[in-house]
Amino acid sequence: MPASRERSIQPERLDHASPQETSESLLDLERINRYFGGYAVLRTVAAELVRPQDSFSLLDVGSASGDMGAELRRRYPRAEVTSLDKRDLHLANAAPPKLVGDAFQLPFGPRSFDFVFSSLFLHHFSNDQVVDLFESFKNVARRAVLAIDLERGPLAYHFLSTSRWLFGWRPITVSDGQISVNAGFKQQELLALAMRAGLTQARVTVHRPWARLGLVAPV
Repeated sequence: MPASRERSIQPERLDHASPQETSESLLDLERINRYFGGYAVLRTVAAELVRPQDSFSLLDVGSASGDMGAELRRRYPRAEVTSLDKRDLHLANAAPPKLVGDAFQLPFGPRSFDFVFSSLFLHHFSNDQVVDLFESFKNVARRAVLAIDLERGPLAYHFLSTSRWLFGWRPITVSDGQISVNAGFKQQELLALAMRAGLTQARVTVHRPWARLGLVAPV
């Protein structure tokens, strides 16, 4: 399957993986975040809005293992991060508070958190569903909706398969990675979806060579 010019959403193995496959894949994803841009982009996005000494609350939607939230706590010791994922298996190693929940029906009232955040989550959904998610996030956020996701393109598509010999990525990581990149966004695509959701102050930055997009959308 070649790199896609348009968004192409296909089922990923991690969504229905065994506990062992899930654990191994999440470890790979943590390594990718640590060494290939996830944490770096998170630090850049957060630095636009908060200082290291600030207190704030953040809901991490689709948090999986909670590694992005853990990185945020390291940088911002007074941050209160809540992890939410649809599978309790994904949350096994996430620090509390954490809960299993539906991102489309968040179990929180309006303006419950300063920030609502997602990382490598939005690309799993159709454009219309992304708009619905942004609307849900906007309702729960007091200050801003934040997102980090994949920039679709050939370099990102081939990275995991060509570097597997060096880093030992698991097969599920390579196959899901290529599916994820094909479901990723271009800068203007993600911005347009945020605008459709009423996030009229949204801005999207491109972070290379990491093939990541960072969205900051004040509410």
